[in-house]
Amino acid sequence: MTGRSPATHYRRLKPPVQGPRPRRASPPCALTDAERAAVLALLNAEENADLAPAQLYARELDEGRYHCSVSTMYRILREHGQAGERRRQAGHPANVKPELVATGPNHVWSWDVTRLRSHAKGVYFHLYVMLDIYSRKAICWRLALSENAVDAEEFIAAAIAANGGIRPTYIHADRGSAMTAGSVADLMTRLAITRSHSRPKTSNDNPYSEAQFRTLKYDPYFPEVFADLAHATEYVNAYLPHYNHAHRHSGIGWHTPASVHHGTAELIRDQRQLVLNAAYTANPERFARRPTAPTIPETVWINDPNAITRPPLPAHLRNN
Repeated sequence: MTGRSPATHYRRLKPPVQGPRPRRASPPCALTDAERAAVLALLNAEENADLAPAQLYARELDEGRYHCSVSTMYRILREHGQAGERRRQAGHPANVKPELVATGPNHVWSWDVTRLRSHAKGVYFHLYVMLDIYSRKAICWRLALSENAVDAEEFIAAAIAANGGIRPTYIHADRGSAMTAGSVADLMTRLAITRSHSRPKTSNDNPYSEAQFRTLKYDPYFPEVFADLAHATEYVNAYLPHYNHAHRHSGIGWHTPASVHHGTAELIRDQRQLVLNAAYTANPERFARRPTAPTIPETVWINDPNAITRPPLPAHLRNN
């Protein structure tokens, strides 16, 4: 029994060193300062600057040269603050807000894919629809068992054929794998069509396609599930022609998409105005003002380029 704790006993046997600690001797296997400088220079050489140390290590061995181990190369890089990724990194451009303007049919088309529920659990049918944002006409549609680049290419080509070979100036889509596929981009380059994409997770960048799918699925006769692909095809092939030729759309002055797309809407509007004029002449007391037929917007857009963005209030003013 010493009358003191083991920690105190051993601390007194080896008291703390006063002043700077003595420098540890370098192990005999360590590189000299000159050798370390040579390795750093080799790593930073222009032809090696993008190589990982393991790549450079292997290349030097193939040339009959050994400098040090891969771990020592990393250690030297860390000492000089160069231990980050050495390879060139892909530069991802900023996600630019799409701003597209259409003043008539075939200026801007928009397409998207929605899923229709199958009777089989976990199985969906993929409905592709190409839409003209000015006329709201469904130019072309296709049902498939999956969403892929091959179907997307065939779909775009079929849409142009269905439109009498007339191509739009722009085709807008979201960022699905089929929409951003390189083969689809190559096709539109060959066709001299400018492609546009929504920003990630921004559904408002593709409002016309989203609205049309909502109209489709909120129809009172829309089936909750489809028995098979033939059933889905039958329904879509009946619904979308009805949408084009019979559905009066609020966004285009209550005309049908086909009428606006093919240029008959103004004649129909003139006829509507004649009917309203006659009604007003017969019973003017029933109207607060002379009625006019709804007009068709001259310009539509995806993200109005002339809109003024209102910045948010600074934090110190939000709770006042």
